[in-house]
Amino acid sequence: MKPLHVVVMGVAGCGKSLAGALLAQRLQLPLIEGDDFHPPENIEKMRQSVPLTDADRAHWLERLAGELRRHPEGAVLTCSALKRNYRDTLRAGAPDLRFVHLALTQHQALERVASRTDHFYPPSLVASQFEALEDPSGEPGVHVADGTAHVERIVETAARWLAGA
Repeated sequence: MKPLHVVVMGVAGCGKSLAGALLAQRLQLPLIEGDDFHPPENIEKMRQSVPLTDADRAHWLERLAGELRRHPEGAVLTCSALKRNYRDTLRAGAPDLRFVHLALTQHQALERVASRTDHFYPPSLVASQFEALEDPSGEPGVHVADGTAHVERIVETAARWLAGA
Protein backbone atom coordinates (compact mmCIF):
# COMPACT_ATOMS: atom_id res chain seq x y z
CA MET A 1 0.00 0.00 0.00
CA LYS A 2 1.19 3.49 -0.87
CA PRO A 3 2.23 5.69 2.09
CA LEU A 4 -0.36 8.25 3.12
CA HIS A 5 0.58 11.73 4.29
CA VAL A 6 -2.23 14.06 5.37
CA VAL A 7 -2.30 17.62 6.70
CA VAL A 8 -5.29 18.59 8.81
CA MET A 9 -5.35 22.34 8.22
CA GLY A 10 -7.28 25.50 8.92
CA VAL A 11 -7.38 28.65 11.00
CA ALA A 12 -6.93 28.74 14.76
CA GLY A 13 -9.87 27.17 16.55
CA CYS A 14 -11.02 24.97 13.67
CA GLY A 15 -10.28 21.74 15.55
CA LYS A 16 -7.05 20.63 13.86
CA SER A 17 -5.50 19.02 16.92
CA LEU A 18 -8.49 16.88 17.90
CA ALA A 19 -9.47 15.93 14.34
CA GLY A 20 -5.83 15.23 13.48
CA ALA A 21 -5.33 13.00 16.52
CA LEU A 22 -8.50 11.03 15.80
CA LEU A 23 -7.68 10.73 12.10
CA ALA A 24 -4.15 9.52 12.87
CA GLN A 25 -5.61 6.94 15.25
CA ARG A 26 -8.18 5.85 12.68
CA LEU A 27 -5.54 5.52 9.93
CA GLN A 28 -3.00 3.99 12.33
CA LEU A 29 -0.44 6.64 11.42
CA PRO A 30 1.82 8.75 13.62
CA LEU A 31 0.60 12.24 14.52
CA ILE A 32 2.80 15.29 14.02
CA GLU A 33 1.40 18.21 16.01
CA GLY A 34 2.57 21.27 14.10
CA ASP A 35 2.39 23.63 17.08
CA ASP A 36 5.07 21.54 18.83
CA PHE A 37 7.60 22.65 16.20
CA HIS A 38 7.17 26.42 16.51
CA PRO A 39 10.37 28.06 17.73
CA PRO A 40 10.04 29.80 21.11
CA GLU A 41 10.19 33.24 19.48
CA ASN A 42 7.10 32.44 17.36
CA ILE A 43 5.19 31.27 20.43
CA GLU A 44 6.17 34.45 22.28
CA LYS A 45 5.07 36.66 19.37
CA MET A 46 1.68 34.96 19.31
CA ARG A 47 1.32 35.21 23.09
CA GLN A 48 1.94 38.96 22.68
CA SER A 49 -0.83 39.13 20.00
CA VAL A 50 1.67 39.74 17.20
CA PRO A 51 0.72 37.90 13.99
CA LEU A 52 3.42 35.73 12.46
CA THR A 53 4.89 36.84 9.14
CA ASP A 54 5.83 34.67 6.19
CA ALA A 55 9.44 34.94 7.37
CA ASP A 56 8.44 33.77 10.87
CA ARG A 57 6.66 30.76 9.41
CA ALA A 58 9.30 29.78 6.80
CA HIS A 59 11.65 27.82 9.09
CA TRP A 60 8.70 26.24 10.92
CA LEU A 61 7.20 25.02 7.64
CA GLU A 62 10.59 23.66 6.52
CA ARG A 63 10.83 21.76 9.80
CA LEU A 64 7.36 20.33 9.26
CA ALA A 65 8.24 19.26 5.70
CA GLY A 66 11.29 17.56 7.22
CA GLU A 67 9.07 15.77 9.73
CA LEU A 68 6.92 14.47 6.87
CA ARG A 69 10.10 13.18 5.18
CA ARG A 70 11.10 11.48 8.44
CA HIS A 71 7.89 9.43 8.24
CA PRO A 72 8.12 7.69 4.84
CA GLU A 73 5.45 5.20 5.96
CA GLY A 74 2.97 8.07 6.30
CA ALA A 75 1.77 10.51 8.95
CA VAL A 76 -0.96 12.97 9.87
CA LEU A 77 0.26 16.54 10.41
CA THR A 78 -1.73 19.33 12.03
CA CYS A 79 -0.76 22.70 10.58
CA SER A 80 -2.64 25.87 9.71
CA ALA A 81 -1.14 25.80 6.18
CA LEU A 82 -2.94 29.06 5.45
CA LYS A 83 -1.30 30.03 2.15
CA ARG A 84 -0.70 28.14 -1.07
CA ASN A 85 3.08 28.62 -0.80
CA TYR A 86 2.98 27.22 2.76
CA ARG A 87 1.16 24.15 1.44
CA ASP A 88 3.68 23.87 -1.38
CA THR A 89 6.52 23.87 1.16
CA LEU A 90 4.78 20.98 2.93
CA ARG A 91 4.17 19.20 -0.38
CA ALA A 92 7.93 19.20 -0.93
CA GLY A 93 8.19 17.00 2.16
CA ALA A 94 5.86 14.23 0.99
CA PRO A 95 4.82 13.16 -2.48
CA ASP A 96 1.06 13.09 -3.06
CA LEU A 97 0.37 15.03 0.15
CA ARG A 98 -3.33 15.34 1.01
CA PHE A 99 -5.03 18.16 2.91
CA VAL A 100 -8.20 18.10 4.99
CA HIS A 101 -9.28 21.73 5.42
CA LEU A 102 -11.51 22.31 8.43
CA ALA A 103 -13.48 25.33 7.27
CA LEU A 104 -15.51 27.61 9.51
CA THR A 105 -16.42 31.27 9.75
CA GLN A 106 -14.36 33.94 11.47
CA HIS A 107 -17.07 34.33 14.11
CA GLN A 108 -17.07 30.59 14.84
CA ALA A 109 -13.27 30.53 15.08
CA LEU A 110 -13.25 33.53 17.39
CA GLU A 111 -15.81 31.93 19.72
CA ARG A 112 -13.77 28.72 19.90
CA VAL A 113 -10.42 30.43 20.48
CA ALA A 114 -11.94 32.69 23.14
CA SER A 115 -13.25 29.65 25.02
CA ARG A 116 -9.84 27.92 25.22
CA THR A 117 -7.98 28.20 28.48
CA ASP A 118 -4.97 25.99 27.77
CA HIS A 119 -3.53 27.41 24.55
CA PHE A 120 -1.02 30.16 23.77
CA TYR A 121 -3.00 31.54 20.82
CA PRO A 122 -5.07 34.64 21.73
CA PRO A 123 -8.44 35.55 20.21
CA SER A 124 -6.98 38.87 19.03
CA LEU A 125 -5.08 37.03 16.27
CA VAL A 126 -8.02 35.19 14.71
CA ALA A 127 -8.72 37.97 12.19
CA SER A 128 -5.11 37.82 10.97
CA GLN A 129 -5.57 34.12 10.19
CA PHE A 130 -8.54 34.88 7.94
CA GLU A 131 -6.60 37.70 6.27
CA ALA A 132 -3.79 35.25 5.46
CA LEU A 133 -6.00 32.31 4.45
CA GLU A 134 -5.89 31.42 0.77
CA ASP A 135 -8.78 29.04 0.16
CA PRO A 136 -7.31 25.66 -0.84
CA SER A 137 -10.55 24.23 -2.23
CA GLY A 138 -9.45 24.42 -5.87
CA GLU A 139 -6.11 22.71 -5.30
CA PRO A 140 -5.57 19.01 -6.05
CA GLY A 141 -5.57 16.67 -3.08
CA VAL A 142 -7.71 18.91 -0.88
CA HIS A 143 -10.88 17.87 0.94
CA VAL A 144 -12.89 20.67 2.54
CA ALA A 145 -14.76 19.64 5.68
CA ASP A 146 -17.30 21.56 7.72
CA GLY A 147 -15.24 22.47 10.77
CA THR A 148 -18.43 22.83 12.82
CA ALA A 149 -19.52 19.22 12.23
CA HIS A 150 -19.02 16.67 14.99
CA VAL A 151 -15.39 15.57 14.98
CA GLU A 152 -16.33 11.90 14.49
CA ARG A 153 -18.22 12.85 11.33
CA ILE A 154 -15.27 14.93 10.09
CA VAL A 155 -12.90 11.99 10.63
CA GLU A 156 -15.28 9.47 9.06
CA THR A 157 -15.79 11.62 5.95
CA ALA A 158 -12.08 12.39 5.65
CA ALA A 159 -11.13 8.71 6.01
CA ARG A 160 -13.60 7.75 3.26
CA TRP A 161 -12.23 10.51 1.01
CA LEU A 162 -8.64 9.43 1.67
CA ALA A 163 -9.49 5.79 0.92
CA GLY A 164 -10.76 6.84 -2.51
CA ALA A 165 -8.10 9.47 -3.23
